[in-house]
Amino acid sequence: MAKIDETLPFHPLNIAVLTISDTRDASNDTSGGLLAERAVSAGHNLIDHVIVKDNVEQIRSKVTAWVDSPDVDIVVTTGGTGFSAKDLTPEAIKPLFRREMDGFSTVFHHVSLGTVGISTLQSRAFAGQAGNTFIFCVPGSTGACRDAWDNIFALEFDSRYRPCSIAGSIERLMTPHT
Repeated sequence: MAKIDETLPFHPLNIAVLTISDTRDASNDTSGGLLAERAVSAGHNLIDHVIVKDNVEQIRSKVTAWVDSPDVDIVVTTGGTGFSAKDLTPEAIKPLFRREMDGFSTVFHHVSLGTVGISTLQSRAFAGQAGNTFIFCVPGSTGACRDAWDNIFALEFDSRYRPCSIAGSIERLMTPHT
């Protein structure tokens, strides 16, 4: 049965949040702010929270720096996943992946269907692994970030979630085989 097993220890993840927007700054970044706040409230370590423009080089540079850092387990991005000419997050990040997490998009769209209806089709939410870092990319709306955190990340990022969670795939948290 899928659930949080309270008998197991909680292992905090090291999470970085990237807001991708030409219009957001620290005073109005409600989406990135929500993700950062939820990460800290859940007991994780917020390693960084940065805002970059909708620019392939800026996005890729920041994500690559985090992937190259042993201090970051998870990157969560918000913004740039739609279909406007400025929405470049998939084009910037997907080339970094060594593996894609196809199920994330499916689950995100299932959750999103319940809140925004068929409009979920206009999202290119995706996830994957670059190096040993897991990257999750969600739309820029605060509602989409709330949906993603409350219905997916809260469980997927909790090491106590059974039958498994992303923590079991984080190299520093893996139990050595004896």
